[in-house]
Amino acid sequence: AWVLDAQIMLYGTLFMTAGAYTLAKSGHVRGDVLYGFFMPRTQATIDLILYILFFLPGIVALTYAGWFFFQDSLAMREQTFNADPLPVYPFKFVVPLAGAFLLLQGVVEIIRCVICIQTGAWPRREDDVEEVDVEKAVAALRRPLLVLHSPIDQVVGIDHASRIFVAARHPKSFV
Repeated sequence: AWVLDAQIMLYGTLFMTAGAYTLAKSGHVRGDVLYGFFMPRTQATIDLILYILFFLPGIVALTYAGWFFFQDSLAMREQTFNADPLPVYPFKFVVPLAGAFLLLQGVVEIIRCVICIQTGAWPRREDDVEEVDVEKAVAALRRPLLVLHSPIDQVVGIDHASRIFVAARHPKSFV
């Protein structure tokens, strides 16, 4: 059925596009037990060598070959073999796209290695999305604010809307 094909293609899309994010968060599994005992400069040197010898050639090959697989699929308007066929070529485009993202993140990791070799310490990784304190953000606006709240709103209670109203300090109105 087409639903199974769609599920498999969407899972593949999720899996492929998560590679660069996982690399950015240092979430890939490391198999070397000794790596953790090395000094940061030694770790960065090992990582740099491995990125140049294995990572870059492998990801460039993946991206290059993926582009040609996508072009072939697009040229023949490849579809699944179902009663209700789905186009395959948009999902094949994910391979070179994910490869390009992974390549960009690999360049960032190489830069991190070079910085660590120069300074002796790993640069800090950026934190993921953090929750924002809305009341502090509203207080920092220093601009007139119109607060609207629906009495049937089940997500944001009137007490939360009231706190935003008070945090604004100089709100124009509260509806």
